Amino acid sequence: MIGPLVNGAALIAGSAAGALLGPKLSLNLRVKMPMVFGCASMGLGVAMIVKVKFLAPVVLALVVGSVLGELIQLESLIQKGAGKTRKVIDKIVRPTGDLSQEEFLDKFVALLVLFCLSGTGIYGAMSEGMTGDPTLLIVKAILDLFTAPIFASTMGLSVGILVIPQLTVQALLYYLSSLILPLTTPDMLADFSACGGLIMLATGFRICGIKQFPVAGMIPALLLVMPLSALWVRLF
Repeated sequence: MIGPLVNGAALIAGSAAGALLGPKLSLNLRVKMPMVFGCASMGLGVAMIVKVKFLAPVVLALVVGSVLGELIQLESLIQKGAGKTRKVIDKIVRPTGDLSQEEFLDKFVALLVLFCLSGTGIYGAMSEGMTGDPTLLIVKAILDLFTAPIFASTMGLSVGILVIPQLTVQALLYYLSSLILPLTTPDMLADFSACGGLIMLATGFRICGIKQFPVAGMIPALLLVMPLSALWVRLF
């Protein structure tokens, strides 16, 4: 399991560098670069959406998954965890950036999706599990190595905590891929990609501050989209 470990190491290294260099980075760089990464997230989302095979089950998964996410208050639970993490880190090192608590929590949720649930990370982990090739995750590690410092410059070492869910998700997909992929079809994977793309698109809007989509609450849709896609094929 090379890719998940390399990606995790890159996220930790980038977060540490950003937290240390934060005050030395120009204000323009700290403010404007997240807009660039948000734009990249939207572009990646669009590229994933166009792979859709059956739009109806993708939309249904997104709607039902979002409803479930709101019912269990998934985003609120993540925000509470992020708030506690920030308090603990603030007690150990200097305060984590100059963001208000509300701004910090909004960005933390968006980064959770960006770093831990992006299409590159999901497919990269599954691909390495099946083929042993870690190339996709190494590419993602390079991107994260440059993305993490910009956000850590204003959010501090808390960004590095995201390595825990990131490594957990990628490791699970790595070990389960040999069981999951044989049960899927190209159409199911295409619809899964499209659903993830919609969430990535919403994440980009949120990072750029255009619209505060409840991206964490949309995560359950990823668990529903492939079963619904398979059911759609059988029924229609």
